[in-house]
Amino acid sequence: MKDSFKARTTLACGSGNLEIFSLTALQDRNVGRLPFSLKILLENLLRFEDGVNVTRADIEALLSWDPKAAPAYEISFSPSRVIMQDFTGVPAVVDLAAMREAMTRLGGNPDEINPLSPAELVIDHSVQVDVYGTPDSLAKNNAIEFERNAERYSFLRWGQGAFSNFKVVPPNTGIVHQVNIEHLARVVFDVDKNGTRRAYPDTLVGTDSHTTMVNGLGVLGWGVGGIEAEAVMLGQPITMLIPHVIGVKLTGSLPAGTTATDLVLTVTEMLRKKGVVDKFVEFFGDGLASLPLADRATIANMSPEFGSTCAIFPIDNETLRYLELTGRGAEHIALVKAYAQHQGLWRENGQPQADYTDVVELNLDSVESSLAGPKRPQDRVPLRTAKPIYQAAHAKMAQERSAKNPAATGQATVKGGQPFEVKDGAVLIAAITSCTNTSNPAVLVAAGLLARNARRLGLTSKPWVKTSIAPGSRVVTDYLEKAGLTGDLEALGFYTVGYGCTTCIGNSGPLKPEISEAVRTADLIACSVLSGNRNFEGRVHPEVKMNFLASPPLVVAYALAGTLELDLTREPLGTGKDGKPVYLKDIWPTQAEIQEVIAKSLDAAMFKRGYSSVFAGDEHWNSIKVPAGKIYAWDEASTYVKNPPYFVGMTMKPDPVADIRNARALALLGDSVTTDHISPAGNIAKTSPAAQYLMSLGVQPKDFNSYGSRRGNHEVMMRGTFANIRLRNELAPGTEGGITVHVPSGEQMSIYDAAMRYRQEGTPLVILAGKEYGTGSSRDWAAKGTMLLGVKAVIAESFERIHRSNLIGMGVLPLQFKDGQSAQSLGLTGKETFEIIGLNAGAAKKVTVVATPASGAAIKFEVLVRIDTPKEREYFQHGGILHYVLRQLASSTKAA
Repeated sequence: MKDSFKARTTLACGSGNLEIFSLTALQDRNVGRLPFSLKILLENLLRFEDGVNVTRADIEALLSWDPKAAPAYEISFSPSRVIMQDFTGVPAVVDLAAMREAMTRLGGNPDEINPLSPAELVIDHSVQVDVYGTPDSLAKNNAIEFERNAERYSFLRWGQGAFSNFKVVPPNTGIVHQVNIEHLARVVFDVDKNGTRRAYPDTLVGTDSHTTMVNGLGVLGWGVGGIEAEAVMLGQPITMLIPHVIGVKLTGSLPAGTTATDLVLTVTEMLRKKGVVDKFVEFFGDGLASLPLADRATIANMSPEFGSTCAIFPIDNETLRYLELTGRGAEHIALVKAYAQHQGLWRENGQPQADYTDVVELNLDSVESSLAGPKRPQDRVPLRTAKPIYQAAHAKMAQERSAKNPAATGQATVKGGQPFEVKDGAVLIAAITSCTNTSNPAVLVAAGLLARNARRLGLTSKPWVKTSIAPGSRVVTDYLEKAGLTGDLEALGFYTVGYGCTTCIGNSGPLKPEISEAVRTADLIACSVLSGNRNFEGRVHPEVKMNFLASPPLVVAYALAGTLELDLTREPLGTGKDGKPVYLKDIWPTQAEIQEVIAKSLDAAMFKRGYSSVFAGDEHWNSIKVPAGKIYAWDEASTYVKNPPYFVGMTMKPDPVADIRNARALALLGDSVTTDHISPAGNIAKTSPAAQYLMSLGVQPKDFNSYGSRRGNHEVMMRGTFANIRLRNELAPGTEGGITVHVPSGEQMSIYDAAMRYRQEGTPLVILAGKEYGTGSSRDWAAKGTMLLGVKAVIAESFERIHRSNLIGMGVLPLQFKDGQSAQSLGLTGKETFEIIGLNAGAAKKVTVVATPASGAAIKFEVLVRIDTPKEREYFQHGGILHYVLRQLASSTKAA
């Protein structure tokens, strides 16, 4: 390695001397003006300078960063580690296993396919809420989870033994991002490098977009697709343009009666309006002094919802307090402080403001109690206006329902036991779930205290509400139990159902049969209220049409109310046992009460005890049979894990990039098509192509499990791509779901069936889309499925960062309409044939599209090629990032 700036030096710390790459060595370059996040990138460049991937010119470019100039200079970033959850992690490990096999065919050394830096996978996405509202809910759901996922878990246990630097946190432990901040995050690495002790910042990428939660600790990292994460594990740097950095100045403190959830929904709305896609966001200001680490992590978690690459907080005394609380050692905490202070990564009140591209200010005093919905996390709804917002959305949906189903009444009687009426607006699901809030003791204790107060007054949850709590870690259970709040939550139906993401990712499980029947009979416009981070259409439950994000105490309140057709700020939640009306203000706990309970109930011993055997697993995990060998023995009968076809026929030399001729549109889509719309997620509908495939193999509907659990089977996943029940394709107007038209024949069919018909005909495919294409989770299957369906290019008005990158990673060309142009403005119907001309072997910045209708003149227009960096261009020219990495590794091992 080179050291052009003489930055290599020694940091003296209480625990000894450590080698570091010092930013103070560049003081004459005014490093202090750089934002916190760019200082971390600068250290990374200094440490990895080799004259090839990182050059002196790259370091100079970052030192000379102009916050106002458009991002144009590409640098390499080498994260310290990778973190995964099981939905995205299983296909990543599948790909690594397939790469080992392909490496053998190419004549290379399969042992080279091995993580070179720590890779940790937390199994948290597989548990579903099948059983709820009973003392045995957790045990039964856990047993069902293992029964459903035995093949996947056996495969992951094989991976844990076959790959070095790869650890798995077993199921029933916690949510990946909470486990990350409570245990896995280092903040500062302290490692031995060839006999020398070295310190450097903890940085990472994760296969879940909410990886940014760790930004709350001052750790730089963000979500990437599984394919990018695999490349990082195999030693490839991430290439990126030096970004714009938006500073968010916080002042004041949160008013009484508000929560971190209210704050994060306010920040999400504010920054989504500001426009921070592809930008770093960094928080500063004296308001940080009043913001606990858990609140910072809650905000950082929602970075994907406001669209930024990251949302980072600096290191300060609150960071150290949290590290101490969560059981980190005193020696390590001292190193974090010494390192951060030496490097200028330490925050103090009143310090000079860094240079930012722009600054947004938020006075915390202005935050009010809020929800978000009914279908996007950035659509904040003040609690005081929630009822009219619901009513406006309901009126529109009811009108659409009347046109389709004039007999629908919007209300029905549920029979069985004590009959009751359910109506439009009914809250059918109230779930305390997801990493965003279940990491935050303040909002969870608030939920418990609200439940206690409601219980004392005689309130109960409505009988139609499916109630659940899925703690983010075992520690949550411990402190709620110690505070005596578990029984109060359970009295309202909030029994622990599992330790995982559950409802927030669509693993909400079935409604009771009689409730489902009522929904179908009345064509009910029902609602959910959840403490999650995502409420996109069709995500939470297929029978629930409106979804609202809210704090855990508001989730409990809406379980008591049972409807959105109620103003919680003015109307009573119900009638108490004394016959008097009970209002939300009567049961809402004070901030003093919440803090008193936290102080008495939460300590470092809980974290040390909870994480002492985090990788060990329970009897279910340890009883799983594990295949032997470094090369995975694929089971042809498996319906969960299959050898993917990405490397079939692959040679050492890639095929040249050619223009696209005689293509057809598979779909014509509108704005805000999310990865939830594209990537298979949630339940597998019994009439879907994926269901037909599984049934052809003898899998019964009760054993379908979810799309997420079958991400290791490309046959299932490609059949579920674009199959979301709320997807609207203008090629098949008036339909919802994965429906399209096979243009030459005019036949209406599933998108999968049409894609296979086109494949037989040798016809390449394109997707036409509007703004913000691919917003949402970092789902690599949104790109993998697109590629496997035969799509060669996506032409959209704008792209979400991760999905654009993932498309390139799978060899799919992202093209962007010029400003002011769209499929509609150009008069495209999607029934044309398409030619994409002038790719120039993948090096073109602009290309010409010629769309020829069946009759009339051809429509010719220019689009931008959204291959943004030279490294992305190399990936595309190789047919994808995995092919590029595999060829590089095969070449190096052959040469050796």
